[in-house]
Amino acid sequence: PEFPAEIVRVVSNVPGAGGLERAAQAGIATATIDHRDFEDRETFEDALQAALEADEVELVCLAGFMRLLTKDFVDRWHDRMINIHPSLLPSYKGLHTHERVLEDGVRFTGCTVHFVRAEMDAGPIIVQAAVAVHADDDSDTLASRVLTAEHRCYPLALELVAGGRTRVVENRVEIDGASAPQPIHLNPDDGAA
Repeated sequence: PEFPAEIVRVVSNVPGAGGLERAAQAGIATATIDHRDFEDRETFEDALQAALEADEVELVCLAGFMRLLTKDFVDRWHDRMINIHPSLLPSYKGLHTHERVLEDGVRFTGCTVHFVRAEMDAGPIIVQAAVAVHADDDSDTLASRVLTAEHRCYPLALELVAGGRTRVVENRVEIDGASAPQPIHLNPDDGAA
């Protein structure tokens, strides 16, 4: 979805992050709140919360944010903070996802956009995309294909949430007007289907 630059903010905890430059080139306001400038997680999160409130932020979209947030911070943004993870959650939470998928011989992986909860890589699922694992994949080739899927999933999830089409009911996301694809996908595909 296209959102006017004046209603979007990009905040990073890493000075010089690539997303800051891309946002600035698009005319989007940016800020850096370096977590290393704070004595603990709580004071960092207080500064982050103050910046988000000052900008009247309504929805937080995490991307490449590789820090665990405290329960207090996550609870402040209950059902108003989303994240993307490079697996079909709840499988393969945490780091080194693609390596673990390959080690286990999984035939499909993918990505998940979800509402954030205090537990790592947990929360009601908004959008998922399945990606086939190829016999000749290594973690880099697999990561590249999953990233392509992420670039489709995140904008869709943002459109659904920001457009008011989602609601969380008993830890599941209901989406107005959405339907699931019907075909069955096999891997490997022997071509007989």
